[in-house]
Amino acid sequence: MTPETQTRQIVRGYHEARFRGDVPGAAARLAGAFTFRSPLMSSTDPTGHLAGLAGFLQVVTGVDMISELYGESEATLVYDVHTATPAGTQRTAEHFRLDGGKITSITLIFDATPWQPMRAMVDQAPTGG
Repeated sequence: MTPETQTRQIVRGYHEARFRGDVPGAAARLAGAFTFRSPLMSSTDPTGHLAGLAGFLQVVTGVDMISELYGESEATLVYDVHTATPAGTQRTAEHFRLDGGKITSITLIFDATPWQPMRAMVDQAPTGG
C-alpha cells in the first residue's frame, strides 16, 4: 500500500465516520496530540473536537464531495455541507496533517458569515439550572 493510499483510507474513514455520527470511529483516526482550527472554534484534543458533533449533525441534510487530494502525510477535502439552517449549503475545505497513521491536525476553512446570527442566538439562549 502506498503512503497516499494509507492517507486516503485514514482521512476518508474519519470523514465518513464523522458525518454518520460515529464518534468512536472518527476518534480512532485522531492522534492523542491533535489540534483543530476553524473560523468558529478550535480544540487541542480529539474529545473537545468531537464534543459538538451530535448537535451539528442534527442540522446536516447531506454532504457532496467535490475534490479529494492525498499526499504522503497530508490531505485536502473540498465538499458542500447541506444544512437545514439559514446558512443553507456551506462550501468547505478541510486540510489534514498525519503522522504515524493518525490525523494530527485539521484546519477547516469556510465562510462563517452565515453562521454568526445563529451563533449569537445560541450564546444568548437561557441555560437550565
